[in-house]
Amino acid sequence: MNPIRKLFLDDRFVISLIAINAILIFIQAFPQPPYEKVLLTIDNAISVLFLFELINKMAFLGQHEFWKSHWNKFDFLLVMVSLPAIVVDLLPPESIAGSLGTLLILRVFRVFKFFRVIKFFPKVEQIFNSARSAVSSSGVVLAGFFVYIFIASLLCCFMFRDIAPNAFGNPLSAYYSIFQVFTIEGWYDIPAQIVNEAEAGGNALSTTAVFFLRIFFMGLLIIGGVFGLSIVNSLFIDAMLSGSSEDMEEDIDSIQKEFEQVNAKIDRLTKMIQDEPTQPNA
Repeated sequence: MNPIRKLFLDDRFVISLIAINAILIFIQAFPQPPYEKVLLTIDNAISVLFLFELINKMAFLGQHEFWKSHWNKFDFLLVMVSLPAIVVDLLPPESIAGSLGTLLILRVFRVFKFFRVIKFFPKVEQIFNSARSAVSSSGVVLAGFFVYIFIASLLCCFMFRDIAPNAFGNPLSAYYSIFQVFTIEGWYDIPAQIVNEAEAGGNALSTTAVFFLRIFFMGLLIIGGVFGLSIVNSLFIDAMLSGSSEDMEEDIDSIQKEFEQVNAKIDRLTKMIQDEPTQPNA
């Protein structure tokens, strides 16, 4: 095999490129990094090497075998997403200044190349299979949980949109605010925001109203944030563990079948030896 082709098919070489690229982009993230042009040139060169690696792998495996692998599709997508950054770097500075917003987004895409390292994690295929099985098994519960958030957000939107328009002025902002409540972290900020917005708008709430407002959001927190998320988490983890157990059982069954086949061959060989007539001594 061609040494260059062999090098680009070596996972250790690809991981080294990813690690070097990660260090380069980490340095470039600092304002005015030293040797910025040199770092940028090396970064673009590594992007081209990633593209060459994909082309080399496609030629080695063939189109059919290459596209059969989901990891190859994943690698191809990440490399294609990062390539527009090279085009941005080749453009003159005045053209970049004229369309800065769009072009900067393209330049940020180079970071996606780091996701390629995921496939080199040990047992990552088993983890993704378990996660996919867990999502499909607990999909109904997840859908029900988000429907509950939807209902609660609409209720709060109609209740508080006039006194707290920033948090509940429309269904989308209300959905986000209720989602914040259900995540538990900082849930108390939402009732405080309603009180502050009502006071700023000249509709200050009475002490009794504030008390029941807090009780209302505590109820939402307990039902959705404590019980709801706990149920979803437990079902998801249980589904992942059961998926892992099924994979282990399949591996054990496969090993057991191979062991039985080996035993059967040994038995046949032993029988052949026993049935073979003993040669008379000369």
